[in-house]
Formats: sequence, structure tokens, C-alpha cells
Amino acid sequence: MSGSLTRADKLLCATYAGIALVALFATWSHNLAFFQQPDNGGLPSFIAAAYANPAAASISNDILFYLLAGWLFMVVEARRLGIKHVWVYLALSGLIAISVMFPLFLITRQAALARRRARP
Repeated sequence: MSGSLTRADKLLCATYAGIALVALFATWSHNLAFFQQPDNGGLPSFIAAAYANPAAASISNDILFYLLAGWLFMVVEARRLGIKHVWVYLALSGLIAISVMFPLFLITRQAALARRRARP
């Protein structure tokens, strides 16, 4: 991957990777804390908590619609650039977090763009 990446590409990819790493901690530290609570009610209660008040509902809806737009972007870009297995990013963005998987997809996209630039 790094053979065709410029210094600017590498810096951008490192930034994306940093965002993904911080997002993984920021989301899953709270996810685990919720699910470690006794009688947490599982996933239905987790979703209900995301809509516990208007502020939480606003943020939850914002993330949901970003998720949909992000998925659409990933599918379109994957087809355009020949990125295989985009379904993995989609599935893991629902299971792990879109804030983790979207930056990881952007790293893959940046590498595909760099390869495209390097072609004669």
C-alpha cells in the first residue's frame, strides 16, 4: 500500500487511523460500561437509552443518518475505485461503530486513489 502513497497521503491516512483509534475507545468504553451494568436490558434498552431525551435523540438521529449517507458513499466509491469487500466496512460500521469504520474505509480509498494516480 505505501509504495504509491505520497507523504501527504501517508499523513492523511495516519490522521484517519488516529481518528478511528480514538473513536474505538470513545465508543466502546461506553458500550462496555453500559453492558456491564446489572440488568442492562440488552440491545433494546441500549437503543431506548439513545432516545432517552431530546438531546440524545438528536445525536442518535444525526449518527443514524450519517451512517446511511456514509454507507452510500462507501458503496459508490468502492465501485468507482474497485475496492473489494466493501460489505465488511458496512457490517462492521453497524457492529463496531461508523466512527471507526468510516476512517478505515477512507484509508483504503486513499490508497486506491494513490494507485490510480501512479498508473501511466
